[in-house]
Amino acid sequence: MPGAASSPSVGAESNPFLQMQARFAKAADLLGLDQGFQRILARPAHELTVAIPVQMDDGSLRVFTGYRVQHSIARGPAKGGIRFAPDVHLDEVRALAAWMTWKCAVVNVPFGGGKGGVICDPRRLSQGELERLTRRYAANLLEIIGPERDVPAPDMNTNEQVMAWFMDTYSMHRRMTQTAIVTGKPIGLGGSQGRRIATGLGVALATREALTYVGHQGPARIVVQGSGNVGGLGALLLHDRFGHKVVAISDIYGGIHNEKGLDMPQVLDWLAEKRSLEGFPDADRVSNEELLELPCDVLVPAATENQITSQNAARIQARVIVEGANGPTSAEADRILEEKGVFVVPDILANAGGVTVSYFEWVQDRMGYFWEEEDVCERLERIMVKAFRDVVEAAERYATSPRIGAYCVAVDRVAYCLRLRGIYA
Repeated sequence: MPGAASSPSVGAESNPFLQMQARFAKAADLLGLDQGFQRILARPAHELTVAIPVQMDDGSLRVFTGYRVQHSIARGPAKGGIRFAPDVHLDEVRALAAWMTWKCAVVNVPFGGGKGGVICDPRRLSQGELERLTRRYAANLLEIIGPERDVPAPDMNTNEQVMAWFMDTYSMHRRMTQTAIVTGKPIGLGGSQGRRIATGLGVALATREALTYVGHQGPARIVVQGSGNVGGLGALLLHDRFGHKVVAISDIYGGIHNEKGLDMPQVLDWLAEKRSLEGFPDADRVSNEELLELPCDVLVPAATENQITSQNAARIQARVIVEGANGPTSAEADRILEEKGVFVVPDILANAGGVTVSYFEWVQDRMGYFWEEEDVCERLERIMVKAFRDVVEAAERYATSPRIGAYCVAVDRVAYCLRLRGIYA
Protein backbone atom coordinates (compact mmCIF):
# COMPACT_ATOMS: atom_id res chain seq x y z
CA MET A 1 0.00 0.00 0.00
CA PRO A 2 2.37 2.74 -1.16
CA GLY A 3 1.61 6.09 0.30
CA ALA A 4 0.21 4.71 3.56
CA ALA A 5 0.46 7.22 6.37
CA SER A 6 3.44 7.16 8.70
CA SER A 7 3.04 7.23 12.43
CA PRO A 8 2.18 10.86 13.24
CA SER A 9 4.04 10.73 16.55
CA VAL A 10 7.39 9.82 15.02
CA GLY A 11 9.67 12.83 14.61
CA ALA A 12 12.42 13.17 12.03
CA GLU A 13 15.31 12.04 14.24
CA SER A 14 13.35 9.12 15.68
CA ASN A 15 11.84 8.08 12.33
CA PRO A 16 14.01 5.15 11.20
CA PHE A 17 12.92 5.34 7.57
CA LEU A 18 13.97 8.99 7.25
CA GLN A 19 17.26 8.13 8.98
CA MET A 20 17.89 5.33 6.47
CA GLN A 21 17.12 7.65 3.57
CA ALA A 22 19.57 10.27 4.87
CA ARG A 23 22.43 7.73 4.95
CA PHE A 24 21.42 6.31 1.56
CA ALA A 25 21.46 9.78 -0.01
CA LYS A 26 25.00 10.45 1.24
CA ALA A 27 26.29 7.18 -0.16
CA ALA A 28 24.45 7.61 -3.46
CA ASP A 29 25.97 11.07 -3.92
CA LEU A 30 29.48 9.77 -3.18
CA LEU A 31 28.96 6.98 -5.73
CA GLY A 32 27.54 9.40 -8.32
CA LEU A 33 24.49 7.15 -8.58
CA ASP A 34 22.03 7.96 -11.34
CA GLN A 35 19.10 10.02 -10.03
CA GLY A 36 16.59 7.55 -11.41
CA PHE A 37 18.20 4.66 -9.56
CA GLN A 38 18.28 6.82 -6.43
CA ARG A 39 14.52 7.28 -6.68
CA ILE A 40 14.02 3.52 -7.10
CA LEU A 41 16.19 2.53 -4.14
CA ALA A 42 15.01 5.27 -1.77
CA ARG A 43 11.60 3.64 -1.36
CA PRO A 44 10.19 0.12 -0.99
CA ALA A 45 9.21 -1.83 -4.08
CA HIS A 46 6.16 -3.45 -2.44
CA GLU A 47 4.16 -2.85 0.73
CA LEU A 48 1.27 -4.90 2.08
CA THR A 49 -0.95 -4.02 5.04
CA VAL A 50 -3.26 -6.77 6.27
CA ALA A 51 -6.07 -7.13 8.80
CA ILE A 52 -5.61 -10.23 10.98
CA PRO A 53 -8.82 -11.41 12.69
CA VAL A 54 -8.13 -13.71 15.64
CA GLN A 55 -10.55 -15.53 17.88
CA MET A 56 -9.36 -15.02 21.45
CA ASP A 57 -9.53 -17.62 24.19
CA ASP A 58 -12.58 -15.93 25.72
CA GLY A 59 -14.50 -16.29 22.44
CA SER A 60 -14.22 -12.63 21.40
CA LEU A 61 -12.80 -11.53 18.06
CA ARG A 62 -9.94 -9.07 17.74
CA VAL A 63 -8.46 -7.64 14.56
CA PHE A 64 -4.73 -6.98 14.50
CA THR A 65 -2.80 -5.01 11.86
CA GLY A 66 0.17 -6.58 10.11
CA TYR A 67 2.70 -5.41 7.52
CA ARG A 68 5.10 -6.96 5.06
CA VAL A 69 7.44 -4.66 3.14
CA GLN A 70 9.77 -5.73 0.33
CA HIS A 71 12.34 -3.03 -0.28
CA SER A 72 14.28 -4.63 -3.15
CA ILE A 73 14.52 -7.97 -4.91
CA ALA A 74 17.20 -6.91 -7.40
CA ARG A 75 19.77 -9.33 -5.94
CA GLY A 76 17.44 -12.18 -4.98
CA PRO A 77 14.39 -13.05 -2.87
CA ALA A 78 13.41 -10.58 -0.16
CA LYS A 79 14.81 -11.60 3.22
CA GLY A 80 13.93 -10.27 6.64
CA GLY A 81 12.39 -10.97 10.00
CA ILE A 82 8.93 -10.61 11.49
CA ARG A 83 8.47 -8.69 14.72
CA PHE A 84 5.49 -8.73 17.06
CA ALA A 85 5.34 -5.56 19.16
CA PRO A 86 2.73 -3.00 20.27
CA ASP A 87 4.69 -0.08 18.80
CA VAL A 88 5.32 -1.48 15.31
CA HIS A 89 4.62 1.14 12.65
CA LEU A 90 4.93 1.21 8.88
CA ASP A 91 7.95 3.51 8.67
CA GLU A 92 9.82 1.23 11.06
CA VAL A 93 9.08 -1.78 8.86
CA ARG A 94 10.08 0.19 5.75
CA ALA A 95 13.40 1.11 7.33
CA LEU A 96 14.08 -2.42 8.51
CA ALA A 97 13.34 -3.78 5.03
CA ALA A 98 15.77 -1.31 3.46
CA TRP A 99 18.43 -2.12 6.06
CA MET A 100 18.03 -5.79 5.10
CA THR A 101 18.71 -4.90 1.46
CA TRP A 102 21.91 -3.10 2.43
CA LYS A 103 22.89 -5.73 5.01
CA CYS A 104 22.60 -8.62 2.55
CA ALA A 105 24.59 -6.64 -0.02
CA VAL A 106 27.35 -5.74 2.47
CA VAL A 107 28.01 -9.42 3.25
CA ASN A 108 27.33 -10.26 -0.41
CA VAL A 109 24.63 -12.89 0.02
CA PRO A 110 22.08 -13.18 -2.83
CA PHE A 111 19.03 -11.75 -1.10
CA GLY A 112 17.09 -8.54 -1.26
CA GLY A 113 15.48 -6.87 1.73
CA GLY A 114 12.13 -7.45 3.39
CA LYS A 115 10.56 -7.06 6.82
CA GLY A 116 7.29 -7.82 8.56
CA GLY A 117 5.53 -6.72 11.69
CA VAL A 118 2.30 -7.18 13.59
CA ILE A 119 0.96 -4.62 16.05
CA CYS A 120 0.36 -6.71 19.17
CA ASP A 121 1.74 -7.35 22.64
CA PRO A 122 2.71 -11.05 22.62
CA ARG A 123 3.15 -10.98 26.41
CA ARG A 124 -0.60 -10.54 26.69
CA LEU A 125 -1.45 -13.39 24.31
CA SER A 126 -1.81 -17.04 25.23
CA GLN A 127 0.11 -19.67 23.27
CA GLY A 128 -3.06 -20.56 21.38
CA GLU A 129 -3.81 -16.92 20.53
CA LEU A 130 -0.25 -16.41 19.36
CA GLU A 131 -0.45 -19.46 17.12
CA ARG A 132 -3.76 -18.35 15.57
CA LEU A 133 -2.37 -14.85 15.00
CA THR A 134 0.77 -16.24 13.34
CA ARG A 135 -1.10 -18.64 11.08
CA ARG A 136 -3.63 -16.05 9.89
CA TYR A 137 -0.84 -13.53 9.27
CA ALA A 138 1.07 -16.15 7.27
CA ALA A 139 -2.04 -17.01 5.26
CA ASN A 140 -2.55 -13.32 4.45
CA LEU A 141 0.97 -13.17 2.98
CA LEU A 142 0.71 -16.27 0.75
CA GLU A 143 0.60 -14.30 -2.48
CA ILE A 144 3.90 -12.49 -1.89
CA ILE A 145 6.11 -14.98 0.02
CA GLY A 146 7.89 -18.18 -0.97
CA PRO A 147 11.39 -19.72 -1.03
CA GLU A 148 12.12 -17.92 -4.30
CA ARG A 149 10.18 -14.74 -3.49
CA ASP A 150 10.35 -13.65 0.15
CA VAL A 151 11.80 -15.63 3.07
CA PRO A 152 10.80 -14.43 6.58
CA ALA A 153 12.72 -15.09 9.81
CA PRO A 154 12.39 -14.38 13.55
CA ASP A 155 12.86 -10.90 14.92
CA MET A 156 11.71 -9.05 18.02
CA ASN A 157 9.31 -11.22 20.10
CA THR A 158 9.24 -14.04 17.54
CA ASN A 159 11.19 -17.29 17.73
CA GLU A 160 11.67 -20.83 16.41
CA GLN A 161 8.13 -21.86 17.39
CA VAL A 162 6.58 -18.94 15.51
CA MET A 163 8.66 -19.89 12.46
CA ALA A 164 7.47 -23.51 12.75
CA TRP A 165 3.82 -22.37 12.72
CA PHE A 166 4.55 -20.05 9.80
CA MET A 167 6.27 -22.83 7.83
CA ASP A 168 3.46 -25.30 8.52
CA THR A 169 0.77 -22.83 7.41
CA TYR A 170 2.55 -22.14 4.13
CA SER A 171 3.23 -25.85 3.57
CA MET A 172 -0.39 -26.83 4.21
CA HIS A 173 -1.60 -24.35 1.60
CA ARG A 174 1.00 -25.55 -0.92
CA ARG A 175 0.26 -29.22 -0.09
CA MET A 176 3.96 -29.99 0.36
CA THR A 177 6.53 -29.40 3.07
CA GLN A 178 8.49 -26.26 2.24
CA THR A 179 11.22 -25.86 4.83
CA ALA A 180 12.95 -23.07 2.89
CA ILE A 181 10.00 -20.68 3.26
CA VAL A 182 11.42 -19.34 6.56
CA THR A 183 14.73 -19.43 8.40
CA GLY A 184 15.38 -19.49 12.13
CA LYS A 185 13.43 -22.75 12.46
CA PRO A 186 13.99 -25.55 14.98
CA ILE A 187 16.83 -27.87 13.96
CA GLY A 188 14.39 -30.76 13.50
CA LEU A 189 12.40 -28.79 10.90
CA GLY A 190 15.35 -27.77 8.75
CA GLY A 191 16.99 -25.19 10.96
CA SER A 192 20.73 -24.61 10.81
CA GLN A 193 23.34 -25.40 13.40
CA GLY A 194 24.83 -22.14 14.68
CA ARG A 195 21.77 -20.02 13.89
CA ARG A 196 21.03 -19.14 17.52
CA ILE A 197 24.47 -17.64 18.14
CA ALA A 198 24.95 -16.24 14.64
CA THR A 199 24.13 -12.57 15.25
CA GLY A 200 25.98 -12.49 18.57
CA LEU A 201 28.99 -14.17 16.99
CA GLY A 202 28.89 -11.68 14.13
CA VAL A 203 28.92 -8.82 16.66
CA ALA A 204 31.87 -10.40 18.49
CA LEU A 205 33.80 -10.85 15.24
CA ALA A 206 33.07 -7.26 14.20
CA THR A 207 34.30 -6.09 17.61
CA ARG A 208 37.52 -8.05 17.20
CA GLU A 209 38.15 -6.58 13.75
CA ALA A 210 37.33 -3.02 14.90
CA LEU A 211 39.67 -3.20 17.91
CA THR A 212 42.46 -4.43 15.66
CA TYR A 213 41.75 -1.68 13.14
CA VAL A 214 41.92 1.13 15.73
CA GLY A 215 45.07 -0.34 17.26
CA HIS A 216 43.66 -1.47 20.61
CA GLN A 217 45.79 -4.08 22.34
CA GLY A 218 44.83 -6.44 25.14
CA PRO A 219 41.44 -7.08 26.75
CA ALA A 220 38.85 -4.34 26.18
CA ARG A 221 36.25 -2.98 28.60
CA ILE A 222 32.89 -3.60 26.96
CA VAL A 223 29.41 -2.25 27.73
CA VAL A 224 26.44 -4.05 26.18
CA GLN A 225 22.90 -2.69 25.99
CA GLY A 226 20.59 -5.69 25.60
CA SER A 227 20.86 -9.26 26.84
CA GLY A 228 18.97 -11.35 24.28
CA ASN A 229 20.38 -13.49 21.49
CA VAL A 230 22.38 -10.53 20.17
CA GLY A 231 23.53 -8.70 23.30
CA GLY A 232 23.61 -11.59 25.75
CA LEU A 233 25.24 -14.16 23.49
CA GLY A 234 27.51 -11.51 21.98
CA ALA A 235 28.67 -10.54 25.48
CA LEU A 236 29.19 -14.18 26.41
CA LEU A 237 31.34 -14.78 23.33
CA LEU A 238 33.33 -11.58 23.89
CA HIS A 239 33.96 -12.73 27.48
CA ASP A 240 34.62 -16.46 26.93
CA ARG A 241 36.00 -16.76 23.41
CA PHE A 242 37.76 -13.41 22.92
CA GLY A 243 38.90 -12.70 26.48
CA HIS A 244 37.40 -9.21 26.91
CA LYS A 245 35.94 -7.75 30.09
CA VAL A 246 32.21 -7.03 29.99
CA VAL A 247 31.76 -4.30 32.61
CA ALA A 248 28.03 -3.63 32.09
CA ILE A 249 24.97 -5.20 30.48
CA SER A 250 21.24 -4.47 30.56
CA ASP A 251 17.79 -5.88 29.96
CA ILE A 252 14.54 -3.98 29.33
CA TYR A 253 14.30 -3.01 33.01
CA GLY A 254 17.81 -1.60 33.44
CA GLY A 255 21.44 -2.60 33.70
CA ILE A 256 24.17 -3.84 36.00
CA HIS A 257 27.72 -2.49 36.19
CA ASN A 258 30.96 -3.74 37.72
CA GLU A 259 34.17 -2.02 36.62
CA LYS A 260 36.15 -5.17 37.49
CA GLY A 261 34.10 -7.17 34.99
CA LEU A 262 31.01 -9.36 35.09
CA ASP A 263 31.00 -13.16 35.05
CA MET A 264 28.93 -13.52 31.89
CA PRO A 265 27.96 -17.20 32.26
CA GLN A 266 26.72 -16.37 35.77
CA VAL A 267 24.86 -13.30 34.48
CA LEU A 268 23.05 -15.28 31.78
CA ASP A 269 22.22 -18.10 34.19
CA TRP A 270 20.75 -15.52 36.60
CA LEU A 271 18.74 -13.92 33.78
CA ALA A 272 17.39 -17.27 32.60
CA GLU A 273 16.21 -18.11 36.11
CA LYS A 274 14.99 -14.71 37.34
CA ARG A 275 13.87 -13.19 34.01
CA SER A 276 15.53 -9.95 35.12
CA LEU A 277 18.98 -8.67 36.07
CA GLU A 278 17.45 -7.10 39.18
CA GLY A 279 19.27 -8.24 42.30
CA PHE A 280 22.34 -9.65 40.56
CA PRO A 281 25.10 -9.71 43.23
CA ASP A 282 28.35 -7.73 43.17
CA ALA A 283 27.10 -5.18 40.64
CA ASP A 284 25.65 -1.68 40.73
CA ARG A 285 22.28 -0.91 39.12
CA VAL A 286 22.24 1.59 36.25
CA SER A 287 19.49 2.72 33.91
CA ASN A 288 19.65 1.91 30.23
CA GLU A 289 20.32 5.60 29.56
CA GLU A 290 23.19 5.73 32.09
CA LEU A 291 24.65 2.50 30.74
CA LEU A 292 25.24 4.05 27.30
CA GLU A 293 27.39 6.79 28.84
CA LEU A 294 29.66 4.60 30.99
CA PRO A 295 33.44 4.76 30.43
CA CYS A 296 34.48 1.84 28.19
CA ASP A 297 36.50 0.86 25.15
CA VAL A 298 33.58 -0.66 23.25
CA LEU A 299 29.86 0.10 23.45
CA VAL A 300 27.50 -2.47 21.93
CA PRO A 301 23.94 -1.10 21.60
CA ALA A 302 22.05 -4.35 21.00
CA ALA A 303 18.52 -3.47 22.11
CA THR A 304 16.41 -1.41 19.72
CA GLU A 305 16.36 1.67 17.48
CA ASN A 306 17.18 5.28 18.39
CA GLN A 307 19.25 4.77 21.53
CA ILE A 308 22.09 7.14 20.60
CA THR A 309 20.75 10.49 19.41
CA SER A 310 21.72 14.15 19.31
CA GLN A 311 20.59 14.31 22.95
CA ASN A 312 23.23 11.94 24.36
CA ALA A 313 25.89 11.35 21.66
CA ALA A 314 28.26 13.95 23.10
CA ARG A 315 28.33 12.07 26.42
CA ILE A 316 29.26 8.70 24.90
CA GLN A 317 32.70 7.71 26.23
CA ALA A 318 33.39 4.62 24.13
CA ARG A 319 36.21 4.60 21.60
CA VAL A 320 34.41 2.04 19.44
CA ILE A 321 30.67 1.42 18.93
CA VAL A 322 29.53 -1.90 17.46
CA GLU A 323 25.84 -1.76 16.57
CA GLY A 324 24.17 -5.04 17.48
CA ALA A 325 20.67 -3.57 17.07
CA ASN A 326 19.12 -2.21 13.89
CA GLY A 327 19.24 1.58 13.72
CA PRO A 328 20.42 2.35 17.26
CA THR A 329 22.15 5.58 16.21
CA SER A 330 20.50 8.56 14.52
CA ALA A 331 22.07 10.40 11.60
CA GLU A 332 22.43 13.50 13.79
CA ALA A 333 24.30 11.45 16.39
CA ASP A 334 26.58 10.10 13.65
CA ARG A 335 27.92 13.60 13.02
CA ILE A 336 28.65 14.14 16.73
CA LEU A 337 30.35 10.77 17.13
CA GLU A 338 32.45 11.33 14.01
CA GLU A 339 33.64 14.68 15.37
CA LYS A 340 34.60 12.92 18.63
CA GLY A 341 36.62 10.34 16.70
CA VAL A 342 34.45 7.37 17.68
CA PHE A 343 34.81 4.40 15.32
CA VAL A 344 31.32 3.04 14.59
CA VAL A 345 30.80 -0.41 13.11
CA PRO A 346 27.36 0.13 11.55
CA ASP A 347 24.39 -2.15 12.04
CA ILE A 348 24.28 -3.30 8.42
CA LEU A 349 27.71 -4.84 8.97
CA ALA A 350 27.89 -5.55 12.71
CA ASN A 351 24.67 -7.56 13.04
CA ALA A 352 24.82 -9.25 9.63
CA GLY A 353 25.82 -12.57 11.18
CA GLY A 354 22.15 -13.49 11.57
CA VAL A 355 21.17 -13.03 7.96
CA THR A 356 24.38 -14.71 6.79
CA VAL A 357 23.57 -17.90 8.68
CA SER A 358 19.93 -17.53 7.59
CA TYR A 359 21.29 -17.69 4.05
CA PHE A 360 23.21 -20.84 5.02
CA GLU A 361 19.98 -22.32 6.40
CA TRP A 362 18.09 -21.52 3.19
CA VAL A 363 20.86 -23.13 1.11
CA GLN A 364 20.90 -26.24 3.32
CA ASP A 365 17.11 -26.58 3.14
CA ARG A 366 17.15 -26.32 -0.64
CA MET A 367 19.83 -28.98 -1.11
CA GLY A 368 18.72 -31.23 1.76
CA TYR A 369 22.21 -31.49 3.25
CA PHE A 370 23.16 -29.91 6.58
CA TRP A 371 26.47 -28.66 7.94
CA GLU A 372 28.08 -29.04 11.35
CA GLU A 373 28.17 -25.97 13.62
CA GLU A 374 31.93 -25.64 13.27
CA ASP A 375 31.57 -25.42 9.50
CA VAL A 376 28.80 -22.81 9.81
CA CYS A 377 30.87 -20.65 12.17
CA GLU A 378 33.99 -20.88 9.99
CA ARG A 379 32.03 -19.81 6.92
CA LEU A 380 30.44 -16.96 8.89
CA GLU A 381 33.83 -15.73 10.10
CA ARG A 382 35.25 -15.63 6.57
CA ILE A 383 32.29 -13.61 5.32
CA MET A 384 32.27 -11.17 8.25
CA VAL A 385 36.01 -10.49 8.03
CA LYS A 386 35.81 -9.93 4.26
CA ALA A 387 32.82 -7.60 4.69
CA PHE A 388 34.60 -5.59 7.41
CA ARG A 389 37.60 -5.09 5.11
CA ASP A 390 35.35 -4.10 2.19
CA VAL A 391 33.66 -1.49 4.39
CA VAL A 392 36.81 0.12 5.79
CA GLU A 393 38.36 0.17 2.32
CA ALA A 394 35.29 1.98 0.97
CA ALA A 395 35.35 4.42 3.91
CA GLU A 396 39.00 5.22 3.17
CA ARG A 397 38.43 5.46 -0.58
CA TYR A 398 35.57 7.94 -0.22
CA ALA A 399 37.03 9.70 2.85
CA THR A 400 33.89 9.05 4.84
CA SER A 401 32.70 7.23 7.97
CA PRO A 402 32.50 3.43 8.22
CA ARG A 403 28.69 3.72 8.15
CA ILE A 404 28.61 5.59 4.86
CA GLY A 405 31.38 3.30 3.63
CA ALA A 406 29.10 0.34 4.33
CA TYR A 407 26.25 2.04 2.49
CA CYS A 408 28.58 2.71 -0.45
CA VAL A 409 29.48 -0.99 -0.65
CA ALA A 410 25.84 -2.04 -0.41
CA VAL A 411 24.28 0.55 -2.70
CA ASP A 412 26.92 -0.02 -5.36
CA ARG A 413 26.24 -3.77 -5.37
CA VAL A 414 22.47 -3.34 -5.59
CA ALA A 415 22.73 -0.64 -8.27
CA TYR A 416 25.05 -2.91 -10.28
CA CYS A 417 22.32 -5.55 -10.41
CA LEU A 418 19.71 -2.95 -11.37
CA ARG A 419 21.87 -1.75 -14.26
CA LEU A 420 22.39 -5.27 -15.56
CA ARG A 421 18.73 -6.26 -15.22
CA GLY A 422 17.42 -3.00 -16.66
CA ILE A 423 14.01 -1.45 -16.06
CA TYR A 424 11.14 -3.61 -17.30
CA ALA A 425 8.54 -1.53 -19.11
